[in-house]
Amino acid sequence: MKTQIRPALTIFALLTVITGVIYPLFVTGMSQVLFSSQANGSLIMADGKAVGSELIGQQFDDPKYFWGRLSAAGYNAAASSGSNYGPLNPALLDAVQMRIDALKAVDPESTLPIPVDLVTASASGLDPHISVAAALYQVSRVAAARGLSEADVQSLVEKYTEGRQFGFLGEPRVNVLLLNLALDEIQ
Repeated sequence: MKTQIRPALTIFALLTVITGVIYPLFVTGMSQVLFSSQANGSLIMADGKAVGSELIGQQFDDPKYFWGRLSAAGYNAAASSGSNYGPLNPALLDAVQMRIDALKAVDPESTLPIPVDLVTASASGLDPHISVAAALYQVSRVAAARGLSEADVQSLVEKYTEGRQFGFLGEPRVNVLLLNLALDEIQ
């Protein structure tokens, strides 16, 4: 029995050191060297202070800002999750209708169709991006609230539109936090 226990404990200790200490230190060190911004949360700094992350959505509800996706997690990264409501769930339909009503109330003259990503929550509840259509839908409201021309705000949306990943994956998108920070900068 001792002939089997000793090698088993030796292998256990060796693998614990390799997979529990050496490998994590190696991966952490390489990520800090090769991708330090991403490894540290892709933080966005303004005036030497972290104001958010490029990877986590934030709540904006002031009409002078672009609004992002709804968050079933309350924009809390520790509670990241979707609502898990099915398409026929009355709670989902009520939430969508409330968001439609809010969008129409704040911009009653808009005749554009409301993009689906402005009235539904993202799967993670923390999506930092909206579609280009969702950003363009909000241009007139943001321009009016800030006293800017729609053309200026639209050109800012175009400037902050990110293309498809690797040129073919996903859809073009706009990071809401980066766009709102750019708006604050020009005023």
